[in-house]
Formats: sequence, structure tokens, C-alpha cells
Amino acid sequence: MDLIAQFVDRARRSPKRIVYPEGDDARIVKAAALAVQRGIAKPTVLGKPEVVKALASRTAVDLTGVGIVDPDSPAETEAFAKDYSASRPEISVAVAKRLVKRPLFFSSMMVKTGTADGMVGGVASTTASLIQAAGLTIGFEPGVSTASSFFIMVVPECLGEKDKVLVFADAAVCIDPNAQQLAEIAVTTGRSARALLGIEPRIALLSFSTKGSASHPHVDKVVEALKLARALDPSLAMDGEFQADSALVPRVAARKVKGESAVAGKANVLIFPDLDAANIAYKLTQYLGNARAYGPILQGFAKPVCDLSRGASVDDILGVTAIIGVKCAASG
Repeated sequence: MDLIAQFVDRARRSPKRIVYPEGDDARIVKAAALAVQRGIAKPTVLGKPEVVKALASRTAVDLTGVGIVDPDSPAETEAFAKDYSASRPEISVAVAKRLVKRPLFFSSMMVKTGTADGMVGGVASTTASLIQAAGLTIGFEPGVSTASSFFIMVVPECLGEKDKVLVFADAAVCIDPNAQQLAEIAVTTGRSARALLGIEPRIALLSFSTKGSASHPHVDKVVEALKLARALDPSLAMDGEFQADSALVPRVAARKVKGESAVAGKANVLIFPDLDAANIAYKLTQYLGNARAYGPILQGFAKPVCDLSRGASVDDILGVTAIIGVKCAASG
């Protein structure tokens, strides 16, 4: 079964309350209606009711089961403003009221306060704007100070395996993470892989060096990140610094890596030292290896948030909705 079909099947077992901040986009309205019809989610779209209904009519979809909330609604805005101001005393209720009327902030507050289980946005907003809104309202999971992302890569033929699943991070958000941020990316990606894919993550922190074969400040950063990551979550199998072949190929690992390693030669989660390396690697894998790439999927927030490409199709939105539904179920 295709990976997205698997997520859809899992999401249907316990449909979650998903809020879409961009209810003035026809793709969102259609996806929300289809999410109800297919049993994927219990959606709410933000926007003026008359606008949302007009878009539904134009795209010939039935809005039965789709919640419509106007961010200008006095009751919700007042409550969210008080909540936001209480968590940030430097922000007055009056200022907070103007802030939470913005769709990304309003939907983030729905997730923060438990009115929604997760948020899917980005078809009309930048990733930076979505991350900012979620970071200021929902906040980050314990031990994490920044958002990051990952791609799920399904490689048709890889080292004798068919449809090998690998997780790449961070290929979309953190441009040049420091050692602490890289450690957080390693830990959150491992947890994401476990929750979404049901695998036991074997996390390799990658470099141009394998276990001291080269000396450079870039290598030192990865070594320090491994140390910090192990302290942050000792339950995860992590190792490094590894060149990619040492992380993935058993015979290479046997030659290059001295001593025992739960990761060398059998990694399934690859943590790249910066965005250059990760973005280049995922695109090469996608196009030269004919791999299917799913993502970027955001992580690190205290509650589930997902970003969309501004060119996302209705099917893309439904796929991300299923993924965040599974994340919501895994996070309890």
C-alpha cells in the first residue's frame, strides 16, 4: 500500500479535529469537505461563512460536517486574547486581540487551547509565518527550542531492499543549525519516525568524516550535537559522526567504524549537518533514485502543526491532513 494510503487508513481509525486557517482558498474548502466524506478528519476552516460557502458552491462540494469559524468572532477572540496575554504578560489584552484575529494565530490558539487537535496551513502563507505563529502560541515540546522538519523518502531499490524507507532532516527549515539545534533535530526526528512510521529509529548524524577520520570545526559541531542529543533523549539509538556510506552500508561500516554501534551500516534516520546538505541529498535521492518524497513535515512544536506548499493540490492537502491526524493520535 502507498505510504499516504497507509496514513489515510490510520487517520480514519480515530479522525482528529483539524483546523485550516486559510478558508478563503478553494483548495482548502474542497479538501476539508473531502476529509469529512472520506472519514479522515473532523475539519474546521477559518473564514467568513459567506466566502467559505461561496467557494464550496463553486467547487461543488458539500460542507456538511465542516466547521466554519470567523476569526473576527467576538467570543473566541476575547477568550484567546486573554489566554495569550496571560502567557505573555508583556502583551496587553488589547494588543493580543488584534494579534489573534490573524488566521494563523487564531488557528494556533485553537490548537493551544484544545479546541482543535492539530493545524494544517501554508497554501497562502509562508513557512516562516506559520512557524512564528505556532511558536509564539503553541510553543515547543520540552527540551526543544526551535522548529525543524523532515522528509520521508521511499526508495524503490536500495541496498538490496525494495521500497526502503528513510527519514531525512532537516531539509527545509533550519539553514545552519548549531550543535544544540542539530541535537534537537536528531531527537525530534527520531521521535517523529517512531510515531509516524512505527519503526525503531536508528539515527545517524552525518558529516564528511567518520569517527574522527577528518578534523574540522564542521565535524566538531556534529560530534558535539551527538553528545547533546544523547543527553536529551538517551532512549534513542544515535551515533556519528558518519559519512553517508558508513551510516547506510554494512560492509563499509564494518571497515570504517571500530567498536560496537547500533546505527553504523543500518541507519534509517539521517541527520544532515545543514540545510545545504539535506536539501541537495533529498532532491538527488528523489530524482536520481526515483524515490518518493513526502514532506517537509514540521516537528518540534508542543502540539501537531503541518505546513503546506503554496502550490499544494487538494490531494496533497488531504495527504498532509492524514499525516497530522496520525501525529495527533500518537501525541495523545
